[in-house]
Amino acid sequence: MHHDHISLFAAVAVAVAILGAWTALDLFGRMRAHLGSARLKWLGVAALVLGISIWSMHFIAMLGFDPGSPVSYEVGLTFVSFLLAVAGTGVAFLTASRPGSKRYVLPAGGLLMGLSIVAMHYVGMAAVRTTATLGYRPALVVLSVLIAMVASTAALAAARRERSQGWRALAAVILGLAIASMHYTGMAAVILAPASHVPHAGGASPVALAAAVTAGCVIILFLALGASILDQRTNVLSAIDAGGVGFWEAALPLRSPILSDRAREILSIPRDARLGPTEIGDRLSPEDLPFHLAALARAMAGEADYDQEWRLAGTDRWFHLRGRLIRSRSGRPMRMSGVITDITDRRQAYQALADSERQQRILINELNHRVKNTLATVQSIARQTARRTPDIKMFTTLFEARLLALSNTQNLLTAGNWEWVDLRELLVQELAPYADEQVYLSGPSVSLNPLQTQGLGMAFHELAVNAAKYGALSAAGGLVRVDWSVDKGVLLLDWVESGGPAVRSPERRGFGSDLIDSTINRSLNGSAALAYPPEGFAFSLRLPLGDTSESVA
Repeated sequence: MHHDHISLFAAVAVAVAILGAWTALDLFGRMRAHLGSARLKWLGVAALVLGISIWSMHFIAMLGFDPGSPVSYEVGLTFVSFLLAVAGTGVAFLTASRPGSKRYVLPAGGLLMGLSIVAMHYVGMAAVRTTATLGYRPALVVLSVLIAMVASTAALAAARRERSQGWRALAAVILGLAIASMHYTGMAAVILAPASHVPHAGGASPVALAAAVTAGCVIILFLALGASILDQRTNVLSAIDAGGVGFWEAALPLRSPILSDRAREILSIPRDARLGPTEIGDRLSPEDLPFHLAALARAMAGEADYDQEWRLAGTDRWFHLRGRLIRSRSGRPMRMSGVITDITDRRQAYQALADSERQQRILINELNHRVKNTLATVQSIARQTARRTPDIKMFTTLFEARLLALSNTQNLLTAGNWEWVDLRELLVQELAPYADEQVYLSGPSVSLNPLQTQGLGMAFHELAVNAAKYGALSAAGGLVRVDWSVDKGVLLLDWVESGGPAVRSPERRGFGSDLIDSTINRSLNGSAALAYPPEGFAFSLRLPLGDTSESVA
């Protein structure tokens, strides 16, 4: 008995098979992007979609089957055929999706899936109710089984690979055609024999039934694709949020943007707040707004990506805004989308670095100034020492002692960060080599600035050396008494020696006298007096404690 296949039904069946293969491959890819229960969920959805599409292709093609007499279908066997398609693809996908699977697993999964598709096909054929009886040509049946297994193995191999959209489209077309080929090879194996005694029950219109099955299948496939796209978008946004980055998107012409939770947090926008078209610009200061609008206009015109850093108005927080124009396939601008990042820490780090480079330029300038001052002081010490020493040996001894005194004074300044040094510490340092019972210090805490410290340090050194050579510190019972006080911002200090050899006025001015005069009376704007009564040398100092910028030298 002759039988035909209506070409319209065949075309629809092939289209459903191709769309189902594409959707299943996409969903299998979504499965690979998940772990645990989510992975199993997407695996189940992929298997269900492919099973539905294969069964729908088979059922739609069967509705186009014309054995020359009316056809109806037994519901129970039709449902069993559907379950076989879904279960077979599900088990096969589960087998092939295991990471590190051995080589024989893929052919085994293809065999299982192919057999389930064949079983689905022939159980579906057994559900056919018509006035003719159905027989099969064994050779074509075997060929249909081989096609099913090869197509299934190819489907699993394509699903396991990470390829481009073009590869997926090609694979979907090949798989769809292969599945359809298996069906029509199986149909070519059908042998019809008249059986007028077989009762026939009328059924629904094949066209209406095919349209219903096609519509239901397409709806399911598109819902599955929509879920896949939404899941992919959700995963991307979750990864962006996990990195502390916000996401924003706005349709064109510019409308109210979509902001992720992190983007709202960065911009200080409540989660439930409604957004306006100028929401981001409203968060900028009036000075920044024109530059923002200009950059946005360039980006919307496709001239350049939007890439700007702004300070959140009324705060000390900064954010980095990036965006790109998204076009349709025809080139029409569709929307702007991008990311937003809180860069407050980075801006603060840059500012701290700039300040540091500036906490460094100042220090270098100050260091240069101090080095010059120190060199000038050393030059003055060398010149005045040489002027008053008869030979190089004495010059070396005196010069080294005075340089050591200068060095000790600078050590005190370094310990005080070159800001302040206590007067008592300065006196203790210069008088430390001598016996405690020969030194008496009395006075309050007085802070000296670096210039005052260097000047008084050199003066106290000369006084101590002279006392050790000629005055109170040269005798066992001698005493140096230093008393000081502060009156209305002026330091009052008296250095009085007693118990030493009889004192007489020097015949000429020495280094110490010149140093005291140049340092205290001139550079420090103070006044100093030297007295030489027979009972002991006396030194009197009156020094304003205000800052001065004059050089000690």
